[in-house]
Amino acid sequence: MSLRLSGMSINHKRVQRLMSELGLKSKVRPKRYTSYKGDVGRIAPDLVQRKFTADKPNQKWVTDVTEFKVGEQKVYLSPVIDLFNQEVVSYEVGTSVRLSLVTDMLKKATAKLGRHETPIVHSDQGWQYQNRKYQQQLKEKGLKQSMSRKGNCLDNAMAENFFGLLKTEMYHNEVFKNADELIETIKEYIDYYNHKRIKLKLKGLSPIEYRNQALIAA
Repeated sequence: MSLRLSGMSINHKRVQRLMSELGLKSKVRPKRYTSYKGDVGRIAPDLVQRKFTADKPNQKWVTDVTEFKVGEQKVYLSPVIDLFNQEVVSYEVGTSVRLSLVTDMLKKATAKLGRHETPIVHSDQGWQYQNRKYQQQLKEKGLKQSMSRKGNCLDNAMAENFFGLLKTEMYHNEVFKNADELIETIKEYIDYYNHKRIKLKLKGLSPIEYRNQALIAA
């Protein structure tokens, strides 16, 4: 496109050949993983409306699934993030996109809730979140389901921001032997992120330090 705007007419195949001869590679990131498969279940309203803040822990949660590649292998991460302090409340990571990646994550997250805590759980319209079993889990715990509008990643920007941060700091430009090594590195990073990685928006504290300070003040 830049060449055409400058007045040069050149076939895209010639550009590809020249780039190959010169050892040049595009820096455009591959298309993000999407689990949207159309309307395969009940679609929930958007209760968050891009208001990615919360007054207290376990008031609003966001979740999503992201994909990593190691050679021919793929790894999938499914976290729940608290909008109060951006803490990863729970997560599942594995080598296949199965429903249990999401339902097991939700089970671990809800096990940490207090008796009267019923957060909104916000996601995109992925097939997992439309699934009856997942929605039944939410209902049994008295949690409100919220979904982004179709095809609008800004409606779930906090989950996207976390994935971008994680991949920039521990995945891009790194070499992993296999999926198992990458999975262990992801686990180590999330532990570091929750307990040690400070954020300016959290007064220079890590997510868990910020939550603990808030609970003491309350």
